[in-house]
Amino acid sequence: MNSINIHEGSFDPWHEIISFQNNNLNGVKSYGATASFVGTMRDFNEGDDVVEMVLEHYPLMTQKQLESIVELSIEKWPVQHVLLSHRVGLIQPSDPIVLVVVWSAHRAAAFDACRHIMEELKHKAPFWKKESLLSGESRWVSENTPDTRDN
Repeated sequence: MNSINIHEGSFDPWHEIISFQNNNLNGVKSYGATASFVGTMRDFNEGDDVVEMVLEHYPLMTQKQLESIVELSIEKWPVQHVLLSHRVGLIQPSDPIVLVVVWSAHRAAAFDACRHIMEELKHKAPFWKKESLLSGESRWVSENTPDTRDN
């Protein structure tokens, strides 16, 4: 069971997890690991103070790409369930933007698939970010945050 949600307004990641588990995993005992990631909006970027951001998308294109990202992770790791929620619209600093949760029999697959989904989202999902700066200026974000993990 997988769930991919695009929210036009704010969402509570912890409520999303509990709701998914209550509605889809009640009585399921085959998973031994749950890995999650919650991404929130920072109040800075590229050395500037950011006061808000608008995240735009094309709904059908975005939905198809998110489904593809999730399907790829399921093919690559023994994942049992995936919950992916992403925010669009006007976002304030500290608001949740993205939630990725992966259930698997073992922690390695859950961690690896969760990280993979998040990295694919950052580099392949069709979202466009426009930041409003404390200075009064606004700008489109041209690049996503790079993956800085050690290889």
